[in-house]
Amino acid sequence: MSNTVVESEEHQALRAAVAALGQRYGRDYLARVAREGRHPDELWADAAKLGYLGVNLPEEYGGGGGGIAELSIVLEELGAAGCPLLMMVVSPAICGTVIARFGTEAQKQAWLPGLADGTRTMAFGITEPDAGSNSHRITTTARREGDDWILTGRKVFISGVDIADATLIVGRTEDAKTGRLKPCLFIVPREAPGFSHSAIDMELQAAEKQFELVLDEVRLPSSALVGDEDAGLLQLFAGLNPERVMTAAFAIGMGRYALARAVDYAKTRQVWKDPIGAHQAIAHPLAASHIELELARLMMQKAARLYDAGDDMGAGEAANMAKYAAAEACVKAVDQSVHTLGGNGLTREYGLAALIVASRVARIAPVSREMILNFVSHQTLGLPKSY
Repeated sequence: MSNTVVESEEHQALRAAVAALGQRYGRDYLARVAREGRHPDELWADAAKLGYLGVNLPEEYGGGGGGIAELSIVLEELGAAGCPLLMMVVSPAICGTVIARFGTEAQKQAWLPGLADGTRTMAFGITEPDAGSNSHRITTTARREGDDWILTGRKVFISGVDIADATLIVGRTEDAKTGRLKPCLFIVPREAPGFSHSAIDMELQAAEKQFELVLDEVRLPSSALVGDEDAGLLQLFAGLNPERVMTAAFAIGMGRYALARAVDYAKTRQVWKDPIGAHQAIAHPLAASHIELELARLMMQKAARLYDAGDDMGAGEAANMAKYAAAEACVKAVDQSVHTLGGNGLTREYGLAALIVASRVARIAPVSREMILNFVSHQTLGLPKSY
């Protein structure tokens, strides 16, 4: 395994190449797409053409043969350029990884080449109205009827369902021996009868919309089940760990973008004798944000390397820590950047004010910072549970 602290030349080259793509689009492009109610199709197509979307998927299915380490670099650098692609977290990272690891050969042939070249996308449905962060309260159920599965339930805050060819749904099946419900993953095509979605009116303006899903007696063939029915929990976390790593990459990229704008402003904005960046009240908080973002990136890199090496348990702890650290660093970086610009930080011209809301996403999704603290206190520190 290559050094986990200093990036390899290949990774540095990947960063530079993706950064160059990001600079061609930038924040103005993404903001315009969101205002027009469109999707960033042009950037998605270019990223796919260059092999970035499928960099983590197996080469035999059209991917780059890399891992989450490489995919997180792509998302971070696009974010640092102001144009992150949120669907990268869902389509290649979660769904692509789960299918690559646990899917049948037919499922791999059907989905991985399209996910790799960007011609197909998948959404991921786990969150429910009454379950929140408690996956044990998921009520979407799947029952056998002959050779078919029948899915019934609801999901909320599911990204990109309107453009996804299918959604990877987390449901629960009944264990024939114990009667207990256990998680399983199903591929639900967008046009499946009984499967419907409605947009959630979000205050956050983004190209990727959020949806509520209804599964009303959705009939699926047996081939819709991903992996082993008795190993659903393992397969679920095989997707959730990359999701946390990619959320960290999303947050770090956003924090870097905001910080870069503030640093440029502080170097040139002059109120008294010297540029405002010469004053420690401005310089020190920006320096602290840079440090926090760098530390978060180190934990993200550790998590990605552990996951790519097949250490799911170690990756679980590191991925949660990385997501927590990156979210906190991102929020602080955005806040400090807005304050550095003062009134200009709230104008559309500088493009930072919208990030005040956007930066909070990483604190909340896909799991809240409080639940991560629960995980660390229980799993790492061995403290008793309060629930």
